[in-house]
Amino acid sequence: EQSYGFRPGRGCKDALRRVDELLKKGNTWVVDGDIKSYFDSIPHDKLMKEVEEQIADGRILEMIEGYLKHGIMDGLKEWQAEQGTPQGAVISPLLANIYLSKIDHEMAKLGYEMVRYADDSVILCRGEEEAKRAMEEMKRMLEVRGLTLHPDKTKIVDATKEGGFEFLGYHFERGMRYPRKKSMDKMKATIRHKTRRTSGESMKCIVGELNASLRGWYVYFKHSHKTKISRIDGWIRMRLRSILRKRHGGKGRGRGADHQRWPNAYFTNLGLFTITAAHALDCQSRRGNY
Repeated sequence: EQSYGFRPGRGCKDALRRVDELLKKGNTWVVDGDIKSYFDSIPHDKLMKEVEEQIADGRILEMIEGYLKHGIMDGLKEWQAEQGTPQGAVISPLLANIYLSKIDHEMAKLGYEMVRYADDSVILCRGEEEAKRAMEEMKRMLEVRGLTLHPDKTKIVDATKEGGFEFLGYHFERGMRYPRKKSMDKMKATIRHKTRRTSGESMKCIVGELNASLRGWYVYFKHSHKTKISRIDGWIRMRLRSILRKRHGGKGRGRGADHQRWPNAYFTNLGLFTITAAHALDCQSRRGNY
């Protein structure tokens, strides 16, 4: 089985673990595929045929068909089409997953190592020529289903060299994986919002709110290379010191004085969650194993 999305007992972490395993085995030539407008492009008639092969209950089939054919409101824009699935709906990922399930089996029969989560997939190969063949097979199978690979976003990469590839929020490159830039930027935006200098909350409350976001983020990205995520700690403390300086009438940056006045231990005593400490603890408990 090459699909990890919306399957019992499977999830993003399992897909990521499988990618790690294949890379370590030497499958370092990667087809980083991007299906063009996937949710908007699935032909309804072909999708319903796939659904009918897996669901026998006529009432459920009628409900799904009605769901696909009736317009829904997407913000202020009405969605109504003969293809695609409404992206905001809960059932969309499941239907989209069903539509690609046969490709999983076909690629496996051909001997290709594909890892897929919904419409996000990578094919990990032993060499460049194998990767080229895999990409052509993928193109062919998608075209039969009325879909295409995005010409600008689909690429073949050597994961042992600079550049790498992205999958499920991570960036993989030269034996390391860490949050992709978009994942980091999103996290930093959350932190900026919670550490505004105009915040009137107590430092204890601010730290508590930060911890909720940091813990959740870390749980997903804890298998990242340490140096790529530990820098967040210093940046967060800098923002917290900036709040304290403003409250105490200080101006400018004054980082040296700030550090002396509010050392790292000050934030530790407030209970601030730190990536560095959590990562070190995890490494000790795992002892190199997942």
